[in-house]
Amino acid sequence: MAVGADTVEQLVARAEILLEALPYIRRYAGKTMVIKYGGHAMIDSALREGFAQDIVLLKYVGINPVVVHGGGPQINRVLEMLGIEPQFVRGMRVTDPQTMDVVEMVLGKITNEIVTLIQRHGGKAVGLSGKDGGLIQARKLTVTTEESGRRTKVDIGLVGEVRGINPAVIEALDRADFIPVIAPIGVGESGESYNINADLVAGELAAALQAEKLILLTDVEGVRGPGGELVSTIDVEQAQGLIEKKVIDGGMIPKVECCIDALRRGTKKTHIVDGRVRHSVLLEIFTNTGVGTEVVLRGDRGAAIARRRPAR
Repeated sequence: MAVGADTVEQLVARAEILLEALPYIRRYAGKTMVIKYGGHAMIDSALREGFAQDIVLLKYVGINPVVVHGGGPQINRVLEMLGIEPQFVRGMRVTDPQTMDVVEMVLGKITNEIVTLIQRHGGKAVGLSGKDGGLIQARKLTVTTEESGRRTKVDIGLVGEVRGINPAVIEALDRADFIPVIAPIGVGESGESYNINADLVAGELAAALQAEKLILLTDVEGVRGPGGELVSTIDVEQAQGLIEKKVIDGGMIPKVECCIDALRRGTKKTHIVDGRVRHSVLLEIFTNTGVGTEVVLRGDRGAAIARRRPAR
């Protein structure tokens, strides 16, 4: 059967896409990438399928993906069904013992759903809580608020910060070709559970595993510059300058700070990626332009904000 000219051109275009990915596949084979999965990408069915396919493909080309997921909106829905009004202090959920039970239940359900989705697309996944194998050791987080010039410590319950990571759990799963899917719950010294911000957990894991990349999926295109333009690449010094000038503000601040901390502790590259774009993980890793903002340790000091160079 003869193949039409248009069909041949389409096939050649597909081959060129694969060839664009080849140097990145070669560069990252055997490397670990920590991906924080959250936002709209967890809710939209097409995006969910696309994310699972991305993760399975990474594993099949020799990359070791580690998935950390959130679940704030889902937790809120269950709390409201139970007649419990969600409360937040400085963006962190007030977590009493009853709320902690709901957090563990909902995050466990989400973990199982992600594992099932990955396995449906041909991957082997294992769901973990940070409590499993002492993976995420935590301590109580102290929150300080400021009002009318007065600083006050606020007890927000079973909210934690990472005290330590046991990378052996993840490394063992990687060696056995499993994809870890992790709920951001830590364990205290007395065995108590702590609710921890998923971005922070992903950053701590990336640092502990000396990951090649940390990728944070979010519901915005990436970091915006002073003129509102999307910044493709920014280094730590430039990012801190934009935070001081309040160009980077609101919910983007903790994400950028998470990237900065991971970079300073050994993660090679970090990315803030628009999870509303289907296959955004593959587009960020395997194309010359990417689809989000790359945060790097050091960049071109001759440019206030660097646009991404072809070699990533």
